[in-house]
Amino acid sequence: MERLRIALLNAAHDPADTARNFRREVEADLVEFHAAGGELPDDYDFDGVIVTGSRSSVYWDDEEEWIAPTREWVARADERGLPILGVCFGHQLVAEALGGRVEGMDEYEIGYREVTHDGSDPLFDGVDTEFTVFTTHSDAVTDLPPGAELLAENEYGVHAFRRGNAYGVQFHPEYDTNTAERVTARKDDLPDERKEAVLAGITPENYDAACEAKRLFDNFCSLAAGGARTASD
Repeated sequence: MERLRIALLNAAHDPADTARNFRREVEADLVEFHAAGGELPDDYDFDGVIVTGSRSSVYWDDEEEWIAPTREWVARADERGLPILGVCFGHQLVAEALGGRVEGMDEYEIGYREVTHDGSDPLFDGVDTEFTVFTTHSDAVTDLPPGAELLAENEYGVHAFRRGNAYGVQFHPEYDTNTAERVTARKDDLPDERKEAVLAGITPENYDAACEAKRLFDNFCSLAAGGARTASD
């Protein structure tokens, strides 16, 4: 079978590490576009789309001109039925593109955390109902898009949803320990004690536990290989 051709919309301002992580985890031919640098595909001739994390907030349209065109491209991809997976910022961008709402949180979620999924969707096949993930975000999806299903959550809110062929996951299944350490170390708006606690929790044991969630990439590729589904499937 031919390998899938997936558009990777890289929303990271420094895209190299993000691209490396997704190349390592996604068994497909990734066609990479630096969305945060203004690059977007000219067409929709892909088997699927992945939108990455970013330091930006999805509601910074006035400050960062690349956000609105990326959101519009994702909305048009959804209208065409392309399978879409948004991760962290990408999760929030997909939610907004489909008519949901994203707002700032009163606190930061960062570090290895537990998330629970409801077992209803094949995206989570092979993943325990309660699973470990690395998280880092201060925005959250507060209103799901119309017709979307909540798939996973924890005490901080929505961690996964699906509408039709579009998915969003708030956590970072693509992270390795180096990325988790680097992202945590640069959080200058966190108290030193909180940063130290998060860094202390970036252990081989926690990373091994979080590797279970990497199955989402294989599952997404399987779903993309199977073609578009309707919202009632």
